[in-house]
Amino acid sequence: METLLALIAIGGALALLTSLRIMREYERAVVFRLGRVRPIRGPGLIFLVPFGIEVKKRVSLRIVTLDIPPQDVITRDNVSVKVNAVLYFRVKDPMKAILEIEDYVFATSQLAQTTLRSVIGQAELDELLAEREKVNQILREIIDEGTDAWGISVTAVEVKDVDVPPEMKRMIAKQAEAERKRRAKVINAEGELQAATKLRDAARLLSSQPASLQLRFLQTVSGIAAEKNSSILFPLPIDLFTSIGQRFRGAAYQERAGHAEVEEEEEEEEVEEEERTLIRPRDLTQCAN
Repeated sequence: METLLALIAIGGALALLTSLRIMREYERAVVFRLGRVRPIRGPGLIFLVPFGIEVKKRVSLRIVTLDIPPQDVITRDNVSVKVNAVLYFRVKDPMKAILEIEDYVFATSQLAQTTLRSVIGQAELDELLAEREKVNQILREIIDEGTDAWGISVTAVEVKDVDVPPEMKRMIAKQAEAERKRRAKVINAEGELQAATKLRDAARLLSSQPASLQLRFLQTVSGIAAEKNSSILFPLPIDLFTSIGQRFRGAAYQERAGHAEVEEEEEEEEVEEEERTLIRPRDLTQCAN
């Protein structure tokens, strides 16, 4: 009798020890009692009815990183590309993750692959390369909506790589080069316009004070002469030649005026001489009568 009691005590102790489970802080236990689900247990120490009456499914609540394999996709503008991505998700409802779907990790992976092919097929290549954040947001919303019934929450989706054919890479490089040249020409033209505007304002300001223009010229000459490897032609002010020309013109005018007076006097003397010559014979004729 004592031996039987000892065996029963040992069996009870073993059953008690095997019925105890420890759940970590990031884990939850979905318990089934005779096939029917019970409230979620954990974290910490939990007790299960022994002899298989209660069984548990351990579910992790940490974020899972899921790599989406490369997918061959044809974009909306008929360019064949190969795209791969990475998906981050976590279980927000352990009971749904166990009851609603058999393998939530595999199901999430398949849904992510099909969604990636569908979204990339509706986007153009330029949009896929330039607006990747927008594509990531669309992928996350679609996948999160599809996995919400499974108790899965998608935190982020990131497109890792877009493999473009070599021919298309060369075309993209040519397009980028042409765009850079266009920007350079536009920037150069804008610089010329700004320089012309500044020169116009400077000329307008210098024209108001002629002495400032001469000072500016001397400053430029001094800057050139510092290198000592150039010949400098020093122009004279136009005003100097103008004043000299006016003086010469005045002297020439006076000289021409003097010559004109002398000629007029000579002409007058000749006229008087002719008159005297004509009057003398007439006088003699009158005296004879």
